[in-house]
Amino acid sequence: MGKREDYLSWDEYFMGVSHLAGMRSKDPNTQVGACIVSEDNKILSIGYNGFPKGCSDEKFPWERQGDVLHTKYAFVTHAELNAILNYKGGDLSGAKLYVSLFPCNECAKAIIQAGIRTIIYADDKYNGTDTNVASKMLFDAAGVSYIQYNPSGRTIEIEL
Repeated sequence: MGKREDYLSWDEYFMGVSHLAGMRSKDPNTQVGACIVSEDNKILSIGYNGFPKGCSDEKFPWERQGDVLHTKYAFVTHAELNAILNYKGGDLSGAKLYVSLFPCNECAKAIIQAGIRTIIYADDKYNGTDTNVASKMLFDAAGVSYIQYNPSGRTIEIEL
């Protein structure tokens, strides 16, 4: 009997972990997850979008419209930055980042500074916006590759 052939690929596995992490987000509109992986395919850190530690998700706004202090935008930490900040092991040089949504320009700066060299992203729904173009310009200048995940069409079901 040979090995089973229907096991997950590394990309399926890590993108699945990213999506699963995003399910922890309490954001009613956009749930984003991120998974940082070493060059030898070990998970180094995980993050999702939400408020910083100690900042109650009951007291800060989740709104998308209005003045900045009454929207989530001034307060939410993005999944990529959370994953970087959650990592306690030191250097992330050469790591890959799997993320369910293409990184914004602010996260792009943190990704570059952390030494992450490859981004694998699922969705690029803000493609062409100023912040999206800025992210790609930053990644291109810093030599960080970004690759859109090619879904396999496989459904993963987990009974909890």
